Amino acid sequence: MRATRVSEPLRTLPEDDDHPYRSGAWTPNLAEWDAHDLEVVEGEIPLDLQGIYLRNTENPVHPSIGMYHPFDGDGMIHQLHLADGRASYRNRFVRTAGFLAEQEAAGPLWTGMLDMPANSLRPDGWGARGRMKDGSSTDVVVHNGKALTSFWMCGDLYGLDPMTLEQLGPESWVPEEGISAHTKVDELTGEMLVFNYGKQAPYMHYGVVSADGELKHWTPIPLPGPRLPHDMAFTENYSILNDFPLFWAPELLKDDIHLPRFFPHLPSRFGVVPRYGTEVRWFEAEATYALHFINAYEEGDEIVLDGFPQQNPSPRKQEGDDWYRSFYRHIDLQTLKPRPHRWRLNLTTGQVKEQDLSDTLMEFGMINGRHGGLPYRYTYNMSGHPGWFLFDGIVKHDVLTGTEKRFSFGEGVFGSESPMAPRVGSQAEDDGYLISFTTDLVNDCSDALVLTAQDLDLVARIRLPERISSGTHSFWHAL
Repeated sequence: MRATRVSEPLRTLPEDDDHPYRSGAWTPNLAEWDAHDLEVVEGEIPLDLQGIYLRNTENPVHPSIGMYHPFDGDGMIHQLHLADGRASYRNRFVRTAGFLAEQEAAGPLWTGMLDMPANSLRPDGWGARGRMKDGSSTDVVVHNGKALTSFWMCGDLYGLDPMTLEQLGPESWVPEEGISAHTKVDELTGEMLVFNYGKQAPYMHYGVVSADGELKHWTPIPLPGPRLPHDMAFTENYSILNDFPLFWAPELLKDDIHLPRFFPHLPSRFGVVPRYGTEVRWFEAEATYALHFINAYEEGDEIVLDGFPQQNPSPRKQEGDDWYRSFYRHIDLQTLKPRPHRWRLNLTTGQVKEQDLSDTLMEFGMINGRHGGLPYRYTYNMSGHPGWFLFDGIVKHDVLTGTEKRFSFGEGVFGSESPMAPRVGSQAEDDGYLISFTTDLVNDCSDALVLTAQDLDLVARIRLPERISSGTHSFWHAL
């Protein structure tokens, strides 16, 4: 391995930090690396695997003012480039406006998710878009030749060169209200579908960005009030938005207190809008909350929508919990209990039919991107480590037969969301590979794993230059 430290920003986190989401598997990385000719410590890199794996990470350089939540961290992109049986690695902080401002100030300027603006220790503690810094640390996709990072509470989309991770700055077309994470790239058309949400009417917008990076369509999506949508889905002809009954308590929001609450007496609602349309048709379903969808497609008069509704969307404080711990239960998959589920939205009758696709607890599903918006069969999901926001394995789920295959990362080893990378020249939906970064607390190292998508067999284990922090979403970009 030939590895070079490119830079290391100024940090103010304590050296002996014991915060549960700034230590252990969540210990942030400070060094930015360029590493070539990575060591393959097990197996061989397939010659028919050509492309780039990108993963975003909440990676704080400074603590938030007040209490810190893992979603407050700065965005850091980890990249693995695979070609001709060889691998290289890079990582870079996303140079957001907030990141640069805090580097200049040599300390934190924003309160975090768990704190209230009134508790800010500085008059400038709110930042440009509200109480939270736009860390661009949630999601990453590749569109129009750029790796685009995004933030779950809406913000700018920051561009990087997917090969070199050169900073390209924020996208100029993004509206003032920002764009939410989970932009959707349609590999069939090259279009990117986007949405945002906020506290002012109409509370949501939806748009389409052309394959060459122009915002071609932007329309309001009126909602009854402020909501907390996190994802969307699409088919060949429609986009599916949502209004789940978990949102900021209205009576507290009047006092600028952002406390989410589940309202089980309200239905879940799905808004179906033609891709370039303005009229939204709403469908009502059982009350729940879903962070992520798997895929959607059209089948006769129905839209089939698959996702991960939570069986326990509002966990109660348990005996022995401190205040921090009770809040962190809202990101523990074993507590929220999400499982694959299917909604059928009938465009003729307006009725909704629902069914569970599995009893297995899992989330963060990925599919072969060539089947986005189309009928599909396989999804690759993450299983959660009890009590923590950590992934301890991969579950391949066949949505037609219900059969499942599993891969465990091993004791003390945690992985990353694992996209499907089609093999060069592949024809079958699962003819390819899965890629995941691991954080190994036992051996104090990180690897990139390459597994077969068909059987989850380990093909290659590739050593990274240092142990990396756990993180959230990822993307495969074929070359």
